[in-house]
Amino acid sequence: MTTSLADHLRSLPDDSLAALLQLRPDLVVPVPADVAALAIRAQSRVSVSRALDGLDQFTIQIMDAARLTRDPVDGTTSVDGVLAMATAGPRPPAPTAVRAALDRLRARFLLYGPEHQLQLVGGIDEISPYPAGLGRPAAELDPRTAALCADPAKLRRTLLAAPPSARAILDRLAAGPPVGSVPPGALQAPAAGADDELPPDETNGGAPTGSPVRWLVDHRLLVRVAGGKGGTAGMVELPREVGLLLRRDTGPLGPLPTSPPPVATAPREPKAADSAGAGQTMEVVRHTEALLEQLAAEPAPVLRSGGLGVRDLRRLGRATGLDEPTAALLLEVAYAAGLTGEVELPGTTGRYGADQQVLPTAGYEMWRAGSLAQRWEQLTRAWLTMTRQVGLVGQRDDRDRPITVLSAEAERAGAPVARRAVLGVLADLEPATAPTAEEVLALLDWRAPRRSRGREAAHREVLAEAATLGVTGLGALTSYGRLLLAEATAAEDRDTDDPLGLRSDAEDGGSGTAVRALDALLPAPVDHFLVQADLTVVVPGPPEPALAAELEVVAEPESAGGASVHRVTTGSVRRALDAGYSADDLHGLFRRRSRTPVPQGLTYLVDDVARKHGGLRTGSAGAYLRSDDEALLAEVLADKRVEGLALRRLAPTVLVTQYQTGRMLTVLREAGYAPVAEDATGSTVVTRPKTRRAPARVSVATRALDPLTPPRLPLPRLLGVVEQIRRGDAAARAARRAPAAVRGTAPTGPVPAHSHSEALAVLQQAVRDKALVWVGYVDAHGATASRLVRPVSLGAGYLRAEDERTEMLHTFALHRITAAVLEK
Repeated sequence: MTTSLADHLRSLPDDSLAALLQLRPDLVVPVPADVAALAIRAQSRVSVSRALDGLDQFTIQIMDAARLTRDPVDGTTSVDGVLAMATAGPRPPAPTAVRAALDRLRARFLLYGPEHQLQLVGGIDEISPYPAGLGRPAAELDPRTAALCADPAKLRRTLLAAPPSARAILDRLAAGPPVGSVPPGALQAPAAGADDELPPDETNGGAPTGSPVRWLVDHRLLVRVAGGKGGTAGMVELPREVGLLLRRDTGPLGPLPTSPPPVATAPREPKAADSAGAGQTMEVVRHTEALLEQLAAEPAPVLRSGGLGVRDLRRLGRATGLDEPTAALLLEVAYAAGLTGEVELPGTTGRYGADQQVLPTAGYEMWRAGSLAQRWEQLTRAWLTMTRQVGLVGQRDDRDRPITVLSAEAERAGAPVARRAVLGVLADLEPATAPTAEEVLALLDWRAPRRSRGREAAHREVLAEAATLGVTGLGALTSYGRLLLAEATAAEDRDTDDPLGLRSDAEDGGSGTAVRALDALLPAPVDHFLVQADLTVVVPGPPEPALAAELEVVAEPESAGGASVHRVTTGSVRRALDAGYSADDLHGLFRRRSRTPVPQGLTYLVDDVARKHGGLRTGSAGAYLRSDDEALLAEVLADKRVEGLALRRLAPTVLVTQYQTGRMLTVLREAGYAPVAEDATGSTVVTRPKTRRAPARVSVATRALDPLTPPRLPLPRLLGVVEQIRRGDAAARAARRAPAAVRGTAPTGPVPAHSHSEALAVLQQAVRDKALVWVGYVDAHGATASRLVRPVSLGAGYLRAEDERTEMLHTFALHRITAAVLEK
């Protein structure tokens, strides 16, 4: 006699139920009302599909063996039957491996019951209608085909008589799936002179069309079935008995690999892999900073449809020396890390009518102040968790429009799962192993075939992005990349165990091991440079943030890398003076930072620019221009390059214009002059270029690595959930056993099970014994109802009781209580 899943779950101890909920966390979102609801959810199509997604290829094949060995009467199978089918091939797996796979299936309750009478949960046949790639039994397809399959000798003779082209079709369908499509008319007799064989239809199962298929159908080796695309194509199916006969050399389940395929590539030298990856991390941080600086200098407008335009991506790529795929990846990662954001243009209003630009956020300044390893970690954590598939950028969507950077069309909820799966495969290999892309795909296909098939392109993109970001080096997962993945997984588990964030990092053993490991591989930041006679400044390593900020003002970058080169020019010195440096400040900076003697030419350059700097002063008239040097003002007035200012002389030492001070400064500086602004008191105004920033954004690194799967709860919380489910189940069963009068379901209205005085006596006894009692009452609307409660107090005309199911305290007016029955 078979047992329902609900009854089986009720018979289990709490630890076993908690173990089920731990393996299948979707079953508790939301918490089921009782065991019956839990059983229904555990057999639902969505939940069963999620459970199957996490199984490896061998375990799924063993589940198919259980499906194929089911008794046609009661639908049960046995462990012995599964073992017999699994070991029927030429290279049978060890019985212990088969039993271990059955244990995994039983732990997830895809199989349940005693060993001699195992049952499969409902929903599996809907998800996968063809177990092990075999078709339905012939008896379910066609009576005449069933008669042929009932005669093994005749079936073998018919197979041997099949033409080579027809036999190729059978072998293809026997490997699975067992169905194929043929176009209309393919099963009819061909016209005279027509081709005897038509090309295969590769859209559905690959079944060739023409006479071979017709021959197989006529000889009952294939069966025509209903289906096709809108009636435009016919379907054929290979009966299960024929498929099993064709698999006599490989076994009914096909090859049964009990372990993942080996990796033939020899491990690399760990130091070489780490060094290559560390060098790439420096490039990633440098290129990301260059991209964001370019955005700050020339913000990119947001398209009306969202995202950045193709021209802006190309412009940013050319300005930073990056190809478009790399620039797209770094822009997406920077946005996910909260380093860029949108800001409305001044003068635009309305959410949908406003023009927007992408700019660095305020968080970008904090990011720049961190070390190289810290900046890389912030980028890579965002990459791990962002729900963006950057490889789609440049492709076309369903409406044949190009998918652009930061557009909604590149959003994919499964992207973090793909990254976690690929990096998980690399992390499980021997350190410094660099498998090929095909080997990684083969490992993924064995570990989780239902998740990996059809996502090969996304997995290849993950490998390319990991190499670009420096997570891998020479094709192998770096040591710090391995630590980063472990930290991200541990942080996800910690957040699940501590949802309020009360636990400190010290209690969890600290964090940042990946940053420390990468710091040890990177060259130490330097606080000095080398000034050469040609006024070039060589920084022999990554500069400290303070030194980088100074170099940004006083020198022009010429080349970047492990050792960067800058050049001091007239324009860079003038820019430093405009920013508030004095000549003495610049001399002191070069003496303090340079490890070589400061060239005399640099000293002369600074002094010469500083002497001319401020020789002209501007104010607002529009604007005025004054100078103690009358000859200089005469030169400016006669200069054709500044004719657009329409200058006119007010006094021998003063010129004025109708334009504002900012424009005057720009025109004069472009003409080669060095004016400075002054305020109403005549004091020099020190100005720095104003940098616009987008509002601060939160990095997506706080998300879970697998947003599609509910978080796993710790065992104590799961035991509490199990207790809640048990209470709900007890209440539901008690409700079914409660008298009709108490439940208020009598067709003629509520009929008290006791008199009012007897009901009060029952309630008083329940208060003393702290017992459960069914209370029937009339609510404020005159409707009858009942509730299973545990009385707390009785007095002042009210009953106060706790609902066992919701753990809430309820108050009942005594005059409304119609019955009271103790729970048996």
